[in-house]
Amino acid sequence: MDDITALILDDHATFRRGFARLDDARGEAELRAVWDPLSLHLDIHAEAEESILYPYLVRHGDASAGEETDDAIGDHNKIRDAIAESRRHVPGTDGWWAAVWSARRENSEHLAEEEDGALADFRRNAGRELRAELGARWLTFYGEHPGGRNLTFQDKDPQAYVREHR
Repeated sequence: MDDITALILDDHATFRRGFARLDDARGEAELRAVWDPLSLHLDIHAEAEESILYPYLVRHGDASAGEETDDAIGDHNKIRDAIAESRRHVPGTDGWWAAVWSARRENSEHLAEEEDGALADFRRNAGRELRAELGARWLTFYGEHPGGRNLTFQDKDPQAYVREHR
């Protein structure tokens, strides 16, 4: 059985490798070949976390779970906004790089906070059965939305999100 926290950590490793590949990419075509799938995966990942992990963290986490969730949703918004901005520019231009670096910076901070906070909290406070059940839902989510199909990638109000899922 796949634990949702392990699946999320797998995605995090994929993101780190993707950004490393971007460091080595040259020219518009190569930059696009690396960034397009990476940015799409970042968007899908945020939607999956917001659909599957964070509603349960708010209910099963420790006293800081609401704050952790609020912060994570805000981070996702910043990453989504940077990705959207990158799409307004030709890969390799100054505007594109500024947006990509913003996404990278926000993502790096988010991964560290999530790994040390929300995921550790969830592992301590959610049973293995729940983590496995959510892991199965995680895999199903990705299967139901190949290439981001039927996902909107829109910002969410972090405080309203926490209130809605308490």
